[in-house]
Amino acid sequence: MEIRPYQHSGKDKKQQIEQMFDHIAGHYDFLNHLLSFNIDHLWRKKAIKILKSYHPKNILDIGTGTGDFAIAATKTGAKEIVGFDLSEKMIQSGIKKVKHLNLEKTIRFQKGDSEDMPFNENSFDSAIAAFSVRNFAHLKKGLEETFRILKPNGVFIILEFSKPKYFPFRQIYNFYFLHVLPIIGSFFTKDKQAYSYLPKSVMNFPDAQNFIQIYSEAGFTNIKQKRLTGGIASIYIGEKKTQ
Repeated sequence: MEIRPYQHSGKDKKQQIEQMFDHIAGHYDFLNHLLSFNIDHLWRKKAIKILKSYHPKNILDIGTGTGDFAIAATKTGAKEIVGFDLSEKMIQSGIKKVKHLNLEKTIRFQKGDSEDMPFNENSFDSAIAAFSVRNFAHLKKGLEETFRILKPNGVFIILEFSKPKYFPFRQIYNFYFLHVLPIIGSFFTKDKQAYSYLPKSVMNFPDAQNFIQIYSEAGFTNIKQKRLTGGIASIYIGEKKTQ
């Protein structure tokens, strides 16, 4: 089932996503931490620990939002991190955050489409994405574009929500995610559509083996999945190997 995040006539999914995140940018960080019970910080740390083992020199953070994952990635010792996002207002929030932390020499931001990125082939030795891959208008195309801009032997680490498997955690999680989260989100942002879209986009995302299959079809190898917090989220690791 295809989800339409915002029902505005004449706008395609990318425009709808851009508009949605522009609208909720001011509350995005607060609600992310609140609605995940602040566990998202721990998830990012786990993903960055894996990334650090690859000794990255330059990193592309795809769907960077307000830059939390890019900021966490400075712990790897990378000299250059580019935060890339479709939403101008999310980027502006990220710029303020990076400036406050005095990280402007390491992190820069650029606006653009993750399915058509303005970077040459083999530009980055690593790429990361947190809670953004499910928003690609065309999932495989976005993954293929990431594969293109990675250097040989580069790595793409994805942190994304997934679906718990086991009773009763699965049922509790689904009720919270589908019924409680939209109420809390819409209360703070006055945007019922955005916080109805977000949980539905998670439920429709092809996680686990279904996602790994698409990840592989995009060219990545040595793919691994690490489930977090009972399967609420997962880290996916894929490599661009030379022949």
